[in-house]
Amino acid sequence: MTENTCITVQTKIYVQQANLLAIGLLTILLAGSSFKGSAQPVPPDDSNIPFLVTFGSSASNEYGDDDFSQTFFISIPKSMSEPFYIRVYDPDIGGRYDEIYSNVDTETKFSIYGGNGCYSDPEARSTDPVGNYKSGTLLDSKSFGQNQTYDGEWYSFGPFSGVQGEFLDEFDGYAFKIVADGIGGNDGNLYRYFFSKSPSANIAIEGANAFSYEWTFRMPDAGGSICHLYPYITEEVVSIKQSNYDWDNDGVIKIVSYEKKGEWVAMSNEQEWKESDHPILQKERNGSLDIQFVRSKVTQKNNNNVCFTLKNQYGEFLRFFSIPIGGVPKFKYDLNLLDRIREGERFNKEKVYRR
Repeated sequence: MTENTCITVQTKIYVQQANLLAIGLLTILLAGSSFKGSAQPVPPDDSNIPFLVTFGSSASNEYGDDDFSQTFFISIPKSMSEPFYIRVYDPDIGGRYDEIYSNVDTETKFSIYGGNGCYSDPEARSTDPVGNYKSGTLLDSKSFGQNQTYDGEWYSFGPFSGVQGEFLDEFDGYAFKIVADGIGGNDGNLYRYFFSKSPSANIAIEGANAFSYEWTFRMPDAGGSICHLYPYITEEVVSIKQSNYDWDNDGVIKIVSYEKKGEWVAMSNEQEWKESDHPILQKERNGSLDIQFVRSKVTQKNNNNVCFTLKNQYGEFLRFFSIPIGGVPKFKYDLNLLDRIREGERFNKEKVYRR
């Protein structure tokens, strides 16, 4: 066999391997897209966030919860005629997951709201539990303290029907609100949600989505872990102001999009808020960003809870959806050489918040 023939054979093998790899990647992407369309846990599976967290009202702010309350919304399509349930995983305090200080002396009250104003009232969309943040009609509520019955188990609120929510043209459906308030004590409740067609199993509601304007959540303990939040950027947004609380300087927080491969933000230390402003490019509008929380591989802190919000240039808070609208953005590595050089220069220049 001649040298040229060997090269030709090797080239064909490389092409075949590349084709197989491309097919494999396409299959993974399609499978991931299908999965995201039907999965409705909060936090979402691909966020790598293990739990939401809410502390009792007597807790120290150094634990990572700035206000001891957390609000989420769910949109239900108007075509949904079946009853649905709001399920809470591990709603009690104590046991295998929660963050306990001394004796368990804390309760968490979960309250479900629907009806007029549950979403449209401006104070319902604030990130602070003040004023009329519990607007709307109270549909159900329950407080949980230390109770082994619900340790590592699900509790289901409902059944609810879509018409019990507030109809909104924006969603072409109905909005509901769930508020978790920490009552007394200084313990942290770690929990998750699922919006389901069944009271006893997690069966997704097609066309539904969940969102919040502020997330307070637990980071994984493993060094190098990466968690994700997916804020939606509307057409009119030209800049955003990020705010993070009690990150404990535990790695980096960065913004990833189709146009940015990782723009670092100003990062907080113990018991402080840190803010920074970031421009939004035209191609980043009408889609989601990927806010990545990347833990240090060396100096990570166990039980690290962090709070995060975004505002637009008008000071309005932006929504983080469980199912990212438009899909999870990935930086476009297929830019031409000149664009890639410019992006690299911009990326290095804007890494100004590194400690």
